[in-house]
Amino acid sequence: MPVPTHIFDPPFNIVRASHVALDVTDLAKSRAFYEGAIGLHVEDADGSAVYLRGVEERQHHSLVLRQADGASCRRMGFKLGTEADLDKAAAHFAKLGLKHDFVTAPYQGRTLHVTDPAGMPLEFVATMEKREILLQQYDRYRGVRPQRLDHFNVFAPEVQASLDFYASLGFRLTEYAEEDGPNGRIAAGWMHRKGNVHDLAFTNGAGPRLHHFCYWTPTALDIIHLCDVMATTGYLPNMERGPGRHGISNAFFLYVRDPDGHRLELYTSDYHTMDPDHEPIRWSLRDPRRQTLWGSPAPRSWFEEGTPFHGTTPRDAAFAANVVIAS
Repeated sequence: MPVPTHIFDPPFNIVRASHVALDVTDLAKSRAFYEGAIGLHVEDADGSAVYLRGVEERQHHSLVLRQADGASCRRMGFKLGTEADLDKAAAHFAKLGLKHDFVTAPYQGRTLHVTDPAGMPLEFVATMEKREILLQQYDRYRGVRPQRLDHFNVFAPEVQASLDFYASLGFRLTEYAEEDGPNGRIAAGWMHRKGNVHDLAFTNGAGPRLHHFCYWTPTALDIIHLCDVMATTGYLPNMERGPGRHGISNAFFLYVRDPDGHRLELYTSDYHTMDPDHEPIRWSLRDPRRQTLWGSPAPRSWFEEGTPFHGTTPRDAAFAANVVIAS
């Protein structure tokens, strides 16, 4: 199926993936996991929510944990360039007939909520309260020493439609996995705004559901260190896949599950994609190196389990991809 056309003058300026809000069933356990094991820094907390960020981030939060009766992804957040871009975004979504509304959100400036055509709940902000950068406060580094939120990966029932929609918003395709043959369908795609491999990726599957969100780490050794930390702090069963290296993105990775099963990737060693003439890299679905250049094969849970989006009912995938899995 066709690779989306890149648009260099989008209707509004999306800068990058910014933050994610998760519903969790035990706020204290989730805080202990993300603060104590992973190493994110708590900026504010009360009995209903915890706000965390990485050491490089100057915004108030990139992860929000909210106490709830059930686990879900409440919103995926993206940063816009200016306040004017918020108004442009609202006008654009109104033209498309998409449900949207301006809301008040703690520690954030004007916040625009919208539900995309697949049913994913999104929010857009141009400003957020600022905090002191912690990058060179090395005495405060813990866990995997997470630097910043990097991307989201989503199970999409219609990958082509999702790629086309986000391409219309200015996201650019960097890599994709496709069936072989003249009528091959795209089963996964990686798209960016900030100039690395991706801010948002789509994988064929029942959805929409959040497959994972990801924090970027300084080095592969930080990820190895996290393995030692998790193995000696009671979190060994939470390690789902890795460490290893993907062919797609070249990323050195580890996937872990939080106390509610939300999947978090720790990730480093990808590459720059900001050149306008960057050509997307095609991978055959019959090539297992795209998932695992080296490392243990992914377990079944990695292909089937994901976090539901709040208020959204997943749909079956439009087709069953004929995938070769590393063994």
